Amino acid sequence: MKSKELKELSTSDLVERMEVEIGKLNQMKINHSITPLENPSQIKITRRDIARMKTELRQRELNK
Repeated sequence: MKSKELKELSTSDLVERMEVEIGKLNQMKINHSITPLENPSQIKITRRDIARMKTELRQRELNK
């Protein structure tokens, strides 16, 4: 997910989407520990998406 897309979302949508991504990341980590994922780089991509979302939320908080 690109930063431009995140800026277009409302704060509540962004928080909701971040919670979904965190759950997805946790599930991928568990699945990867049991049986290796076909594409383990997805873990890194998801982690970075979460970081982008947190950054956008923090910027909104500071700009109030």
